[in-house]
Amino acid sequence: MSDTLSPHRALGLTDAEYELIVDKLGREPNEVELAMFSLMWSEHCAYKHSRKLLGQLPTEGPHVLMGPGENAGAVDVGGGLAIAFKVESHNHPSAVEPFQGAATGVGGILRDVFAVGARPIAVLDSLRFGELDSARSRYLLEHAVAGIGHYGNSIGVPTVGGELYFEGPYEQNCLVNAMALGIAEHDRLIRSAANGPGNVLVLFGALTGRDGIGGASVLASAELDEGDADKRPTVQIGDPFAEKKLLECSLELLDRGLLVSLQDLGAAGLTSSSSEMASKGGLGLDVHVDRVPLREPGMEPFEIMVSESQERMLCVVEPARVDEVLAVCAKWETTATAIGEVTDSGHLRVLCDGEVAGDIPVPALVDDCPLYDLAPAKPAEPIYPAPPRRVQTDDPRELLLALLASDNLASRRPVFEQYDCLVQSRTVRRPDEADAAVLMLPEGGAIAVAIDGSGRRVACDPYRGTVEAVLECAANLACVGAEPLGLTNCLNFGNPEKPHIAWQLSESVRGMADACRALDVPVVGGNVSLYNEGPEGPIYPTPVVGMVGRLPEAARAGRLGFAREGDAIAFCGPFQPSLPGSELAKLRGEPLPDGLPELDVAALRRALEVVRDAVRRGEVRSAHDVAEGGLAVGLAECCLAGGVGAEVDFRGAGEQLLEQLFGEGAGGFLLSGPRPALAALAREAPTTLFGVVAGRGEDLVLALDGGATLRWTLAELRDAREGPLAERIGA
Repeated sequence: MSDTLSPHRALGLTDAEYELIVDKLGREPNEVELAMFSLMWSEHCAYKHSRKLLGQLPTEGPHVLMGPGENAGAVDVGGGLAIAFKVESHNHPSAVEPFQGAATGVGGILRDVFAVGARPIAVLDSLRFGELDSARSRYLLEHAVAGIGHYGNSIGVPTVGGELYFEGPYEQNCLVNAMALGIAEHDRLIRSAANGPGNVLVLFGALTGRDGIGGASVLASAELDEGDADKRPTVQIGDPFAEKKLLECSLELLDRGLLVSLQDLGAAGLTSSSSEMASKGGLGLDVHVDRVPLREPGMEPFEIMVSESQERMLCVVEPARVDEVLAVCAKWETTATAIGEVTDSGHLRVLCDGEVAGDIPVPALVDDCPLYDLAPAKPAEPIYPAPPRRVQTDDPRELLLALLASDNLASRRPVFEQYDCLVQSRTVRRPDEADAAVLMLPEGGAIAVAIDGSGRRVACDPYRGTVEAVLECAANLACVGAEPLGLTNCLNFGNPEKPHIAWQLSESVRGMADACRALDVPVVGGNVSLYNEGPEGPIYPTPVVGMVGRLPEAARAGRLGFAREGDAIAFCGPFQPSLPGSELAKLRGEPLPDGLPELDVAALRRALEVVRDAVRRGEVRSAHDVAEGGLAVGLAECCLAGGVGAEVDFRGAGEQLLEQLFGEGAGGFLLSGPRPALAALAREAPTTLFGVVAGRGEDLVLALDGGATLRWTLAELRDAREGPLAERIGA
């Protein structure tokens, strides 16, 4: 039989996988069962090429309340409160239909959070597109940002932070990763395992339609190609106002203690939600698809089971409390229907008008998907072409302005101003005020959250680049005074069946595991997005890291801007800058280096702790880690954020001036504050006092060897940083 006539191949299953399904069932699967297997055994749901690697990640810690395996992880933040959080991708849908792809990505991650009983309090996003020279990239950016803003603003959850990068390898496959946080009392957290044979399965929320059918297998488990437009029907359609009602309804049901377990419907719809609930409870479920409220008449049983229509939840309820559940749902104008029962059969049965339309042992569907060993091999030749050269000068004065105006470093204000960052009145630090977002807790403490990644650095060195990403996220928390409590991740890579991609993925996971152990930060959940490549090649390997931390006093949360004239400026940390793989190297059109410098993670951790403690004690008035663009860009950002100038001593740099100004690496912090307090830090971590904060509106001045100086007015720094992105995207 040809490939085009093989139903299992059309659904993304290999011949060997199909034979295994036949063996598990003892017969050929019917249409409903085959559709269900194709989704649950897809890469998106089964992690069949990554699950073995993920076992390396540390998942336990003193603050962990919920770890991997639930809808979202949760950590203890004191006072009987928990923060639930997770990050997930909606890359392929966003590449096909960016507005709805990004909007439903936000909706899905919010449901993950309130599915564990937590009220969503914040959203962050991590976005990557091709170069802005491309009309396609500008279109994807405009509509993805609009989708994120539409959903988050409409549902009343603030978007408090994120990141945005433009690189050629993301031209065909943009990355849209969304992270959400929620707050709950410990005893309000609920798990998703089905429990109690005889209990009732209730579906509530939006009606079920044909939107999203096949999304997990068609879009998220295969490379995109020229036929992307034909895949638009597989992209879900979101309704944030329906989700707002669903959110409040879910939380009231939990407040009243009416639910045994709760699960959201995301990828694979009823198939994944029901089978995973059954698997976690070690039980079976009967699902009557003829009872499912439909938006479109005439839907087949397999369509109902695999529909990815948004804004739906599935819960288990004791029979005596079903009427109460339905009454609460009616109060919130949320459709609710009893569609099944918990059984002790160990099977997921799909029934339609009393007839069995599908009957699958739950372990076969959820637990017995084959897991593959990768065949990693470091590529012998470069994978990615050198970027186009965009600067022709070595003049450091011009280079700083060029970097500030570059697409990757220009102000993100035109993007984040489309989001409401203040709704719910918890936001202590806005996106442009600090390196991490800070949110108030009820008792006066606060949490901090950041999301970070650097595809180009990981492409240079998957192991060290990933370690740098974890350190960068922890550094952002340190700059506001927060101690990290837990980490979530989204691993965005190309086709893992190719040896060079398998090598990137394997090395990256190893780096994340080592970095998390070195920092004592457990991984509480995450997502894997593979097959992110098109005809021109793979994306940069992009592990995105989201981290949540706690600080004891919201009022002492750190800021990045220089604050007071006459304060000393210090550089703290074991920073070893290098130009290869940096933003300057990109502007120069240089190819990626084969590797990054070694890292002393123990020394870097010590610097993080020193900076964090100094911020908490109020001994520094500003703290900013050195990241993209190097030290000079960091200085400019501190001056612009505070509206003040600075005088900084770079004498002695000599021939290493460009490297000292624009080199990148982990572990460098720019601090300002009283001179005695900063000088005292040298006893705890490498610290050099090398400048002083000038007055409001004054210049940034660097003193060089031989009495030479470099000088920039705040106006020209601001013009370089604030204008270009807005002009490029038409904001």
